[in-house]
Amino acid sequence: MLSFISVLILIIGFMVYKTIIIVTERENVIVERLGKYQRTLTPGIYFLVPFFDSAAYKQEMREEVIDIPSQSVITKDNIQVEIDGLLYLKVMDSKKASYGIGNYVAASINLAQTTMRSEIGKITLGAIFSERDDVNSKIISEIDKASEPWGVKVLRYEIKDIAPSRQVIETLEKQMEAEREKRAEITRATAEKEKLINVSEGKRQMAINISEGEKQKRINEANGRAEGIKLIAESTSKSLTMVGEAIALPGGNDALKMRLVDQYIDQLDEVIGEGDVTLFPTNLASLKGIVDELKGSKFLNQNSNS
Repeated sequence: MLSFISVLILIIGFMVYKTIIIVTERENVIVERLGKYQRTLTPGIYFLVPFFDSAAYKQEMREEVIDIPSQSVITKDNIQVEIDGLLYLKVMDSKKASYGIGNYVAASINLAQTTMRSEIGKITLGAIFSERDDVNSKIISEIDKASEPWGVKVLRYEIKDIAPSRQVIETLEKQMEAEREKRAEITRATAEKEKLINVSEGKRQMAINISEGEKQKRINEANGRAEGIKLIAESTSKSLTMVGEAIALPGGNDALKMRLVDQYIDQLDEVIGEGDVTLFPTNLASLKGIVDELKGSKFLNQNSNS
């Protein structure tokens, strides 16, 4: 009798356990009745009909992060790279997620890899790094369209690691080294060009300065000569004026002739004094005649007679 009661209690307990269901905040439960969809249970406590109702599926309603395994892809410029990523999605319709596909996580992974291979094949290796956001957006768009019947919403996709092969890395390193060397050569050439320009400009400016100095020197010398000529001319003009005024005075003409005779005699003395041989004219009267002719005045004749 005791055994029967114990068995009955166990049966009742099992039925209660199978009848009462508690749905937590983060999930939905799909209930089937006799193998057919009956309803979707949201967070709360529910009672099921024993032997008829069953909790067929339990769906996680929080955002899920799915790791997309690394795979080999070929870029547009025929470079093989290893690339992986992270897929963020969320179940929006528990019924579709339960009946629309067997395993939406595995399907999303496969779709993400397929879409990634397709999109990476359209761009070059360099564009993968510079256009990563565009690639992510295209992958999200493709997966989101395909996953709509599954009741799943793709929130975002991120390319995680891009790893070219070792050979490609070495080639890229050589290219970058060549590019750096090229830029260095351009920098050195530019610096040398600037140096030559500066030196040339300095020489040009120096030549201009020297030319300007020589020009100013010649101008100054010319001005000096002109000033000297002007002073001499003024002095000569004054002298001639004074001589003219003296000639105009009484006896001025005789004084002028006397002055000329004195200058003649002085120059004659210099000529005779410089020579080793002294010449005397055979006719001294002729010399006197010359002197008388030069003097040509009573004043000179009187001095000669005395």
